[in-house]
Amino acid sequence: MTKRSKHTARKRRLTELAVRKARPESAAYLIWDTLQHGLALRIQPTGKRSWNAIYSRHGRPRWLYLGDASAIALSDARRLAAKAMLAVAEGNDPAAEKKAERSAGTFGDLASKYVELHAKRHNKSWAQADALVRRHALPRWGKLQAASITRGDVKQMMSRIDSPSVANQVLAAVSAIFSWGLKEEIVTANPCKLVARNESKSRERVLSESEVPALWKALDDIDPVSASALRVILLLGQRPGECANMRREHIKDGWWTMPGEPVPGVWPGTKNGQSHRVWLPKPVQALLNDRSAGNGIGFVFAGPRGGPVSHLDGAMRDICTKLKIERATPHDLRRTHGSTITAMGFGRDGMNRIQNHREGGIADVYDRHRYEAETKHVMESVAGKIIGLAEGFDAKVVPFAR
Repeated sequence: MTKRSKHTARKRRLTELAVRKARPESAAYLIWDTLQHGLALRIQPTGKRSWNAIYSRHGRPRWLYLGDASAIALSDARRLAAKAMLAVAEGNDPAAEKKAERSAGTFGDLASKYVELHAKRHNKSWAQADALVRRHALPRWGKLQAASITRGDVKQMMSRIDSPSVANQVLAAVSAIFSWGLKEEIVTANPCKLVARNESKSRERVLSESEVPALWKALDDIDPVSASALRVILLLGQRPGECANMRREHIKDGWWTMPGEPVPGVWPGTKNGQSHRVWLPKPVQALLNDRSAGNGIGFVFAGPRGGPVSHLDGAMRDICTKLKIERATPHDLRRTHGSTITAMGFGRDGMNRIQNHREGGIADVYDRHRYEAETKHVMESVAGKIIGLAEGFDAKVVPFAR
């Protein structure tokens, strides 16, 4: 008798008698049914028999467990396999769908897994996206099965967000969660796909000279930590997320150094991944001295729970509503600082250098400290101009002597 190779496919038209008489071997093996395509009887060394529908997906085999062969008759196994193969022909992946049903859980569970297993490791701005999800998506979907959320649910959620740009950000954050879940085979679809983003225009908002003193004075009426953080954004022109995460150990001899790479739970890294160094003018140093904690370590602008201050957008929105002026965001304070640099004649190159707009090239490496004196002069001059507007006097600008 010719010895059967373990790799030889065993095929036959199965019968109930053949199923019962199939004997276990030292390794698990399959008997394929020639009547129903894709149906296989699997016999374990223990003698346990199970029905499986096996098909190909993107060139790789997929196994769909149909059930115990001692509990499911051959005729029913053929019917279940036929149903599965029809789903495959229609472009579906029944094995992945079954796995998703077992493991998806609620949207809250999915969002939590995404943050812990992916976002914190790969997304520098994960905290901002997570805050948007917690505010706009979790209250509505947190307890819903992730797989049950539809495109209509996504559209309805977006329609309830007043700001078109915020709605777009929420859409992107939720889509990232579902895309990750799809990749991990936790869900089988991304309901955000094909949902249209709101039309939005590039913002050009800067504070006028008459708005600066009104805003500066209004900051006295809000939480002191948030007020100081917003004032520092206006006086330094750095990104709001970087200012909110400013750490004492990064400040030395009047210079604030921002590492390009993130440190989880400590520093988010710069947006462009490039380390950046900026001079802290006298008004900023005075603000930071007021917030001194004495140990030289930790967040300068710490929230109630010890993390970096948050909800600066909301604070700005409330102030603008109170002052009855056009809405302005923390990033608009950064833009105001940049516009002040160019308006005072210091040039776009100086603005780009101070605001860490990446220019690229090997010169960036060798010019890191070349402009220290000029940067210091620009930062002091612009801060003097803004303080002058805020407090009602005209600061004189002395031209920089190279």
